[in-house]
Amino acid sequence: MKVPHLLAAVLLAASIAAAQPNEAARPRPNIVFAIADDWGWPHASAYGNDEVCRTPTFDRIAANGILFHHAYVSSPSCTPSRNAILTGQYHWRLGPGGNLWSVLDTRHRTYPHLLEDAGYFTGSWRKSWGPGDASNWKRYPAGERYKNPEMFLEAWKDSGKPFCFWFGASDPHRGYKLHSGRESGMDLSKIKLFDHYPDHETVRGDVADYYFEVQRFDRELGQFLGKLGERGLLENTLVVVTGDHGMPFPRCKSNLYDSGARVPLAIQWPAVIKPGRVVDDFISTTDLAPTFLEAAGLEPLPVMTGRSLLPMLRAQGSGRLEPGRRDHVLTGKERHTQAQEAPDTGGTPMRAIRNHDFLLIRNYRPDRWPAGTPHWQKASIPGSWLADCDNGPTKTYMVENRDLDAAHKRAYELSFGKRPELELYDLGKDPGQLRNVAGSAEYAGVVAALGARLEKDLKASGDPRVLGGGAETFDRPKYLGGTPKHPAFKGGARRKPKPNK
Repeated sequence: MKVPHLLAAVLLAASIAAAQPNEAARPRPNIVFAIADDWGWPHASAYGNDEVCRTPTFDRIAANGILFHHAYVSSPSCTPSRNAILTGQYHWRLGPGGNLWSVLDTRHRTYPHLLEDAGYFTGSWRKSWGPGDASNWKRYPAGERYKNPEMFLEAWKDSGKPFCFWFGASDPHRGYKLHSGRESGMDLSKIKLFDHYPDHETVRGDVADYYFEVQRFDRELGQFLGKLGERGLLENTLVVVTGDHGMPFPRCKSNLYDSGARVPLAIQWPAVIKPGRVVDDFISTTDLAPTFLEAAGLEPLPVMTGRSLLPMLRAQGSGRLEPGRRDHVLTGKERHTQAQEAPDTGGTPMRAIRNHDFLLIRNYRPDRWPAGTPHWQKASIPGSWLADCDNGPTKTYMVENRDLDAAHKRAYELSFGKRPELELYDLGKDPGQLRNVAGSAEYAGVVAALGARLEKDLKASGDPRVLGGGAETFDRPKYLGGTPKHPAFKGGARRKPKPNK
């Protein structure tokens, strides 16, 4: 171990000891995990994103605890992201559970079940696991489902147990009420768009409608935490709030750029966490399950690839607290929707390594369309149109205006065009991750070093894409959901997906 890393570890251990002298006597904490659907970074006012998206509940949690600047999901797709959170493992270790609209093998134990078996009262509300088919599970993967939080608290109150509650939402998943953001009073001119979008009122209005639902999630979470406060429960309640991946817009959701794989994350636990801290270490949402288990006095399962955040929560500092252990993060994608051309039923497998200086992405099938085929007449599911990108005003505007000028053509290609095997982005020069420098001689050493580290970490984690069997594991299992359709498709309505079971 390098001396600076050793010194950092010693200082971290000392700060933990100073901060928590009586922790052994503290009752096990309650745990609230709040997750929005399709809510990505940096869309919270605590990040200084812009003057439009206001998230007072998230901001308050961050002020009362820790705001994390570099939190990433395992996969920017609902089902595998949530499976990874529940199991504390990279999604590529979960077989077909690494895909959207899939089935998760019951041999993968989830943290709500482990906590329930250890004496916790567990439950979930609205979207938690999935989407997919959970009929093979005797207990729902995220805990028993309740119609509302009040019913959960009523069922829990006389149990004599600590509780673990999954506060889910369908916000800000599409569809949106058109102009809901503008009509709520948002100033569209103040919205900060990602650099890969054309600056057009249609796009700004669409983002405002997304913000409207982000704010609704934030407001509802605030109402629930207010009920916990009225009951005097917040002091020893560990509250985590985040999203499952980036927003449902082109080059965001189902992509490994920061716009797709990076998420807001704030954690409070007044009995333990010193307020007002900001952490710059790299965090994976696979770290949450082992954190919850260790906070409850349990050992994380050896199979978990996530690493507990508890030492970081107990510490007192800000900045980079564990530079030798959390200096990079891995992300990946397997099949999002079944979006390629017949007879191909696969996805667009890719893996990435991200540190403070660079993002390296390896595309294992550069012959496939990363956003799905634009040739909807040839799609493996009839009518599927750029199906790894949700339909909406921004998508439609970008497609219809791709030949308007060079800027619009560039925006279209960035979101919907095919990509080379390797992508490298120099984040100091290109924070928006728009200019691929993987082929530049200047960066050959960086590509080699990051590529070797990515390969090493993926092998160590048992990834079928590097060890063999990726197609059998991820491309061939049945896809259980529907797909976005081209507006001209006349073959029938969008196929109704099977509900979670």
